[in-house]
Amino acid sequence: QVQLVESGGDLVQPGGSLRLSCAASGMTFSINTMGWYRQAPGKERELAAAITSGGSTNYADSVKGRFTISRDNAKNTVYLQMNSLKPEDTATYYCNSKNPVYGTNYWGRGTLVTVSS
Repeated sequence: QVQLVESGGDLVQPGGSLRLSCAASGMTFSINTMGWYRQAPGKERELAAAITSGGSTNYADSVKGRFTISRDNAKNTVYLQMNSLKPEDTATYYCNSKNPVYGTNYWGRGTLVTVSS
């Protein structure tokens, strides 16, 4: 029962903030690399942010300085704090978990973030 469940997507105004959460179960969460991908309509899915088991982070250039990824291993949860949101951030955000040994990927079903006036 491997499962990733995203939550927190909403409609927000430009300049606003939003915090996404991804709750994991059925996997060894603490050792997995966790990531947030996003996909806008008609566009390819892209990596927005990732965090390793050791806490190293990586961000897409488009979100650097505005988004922060974090994880709470005790809660098996990864977060994405999004600040200074722009209309270009509008997308479905997907939680991803990758096993560091085998590279096996797990995906959530996504949560929609809409940035609009």
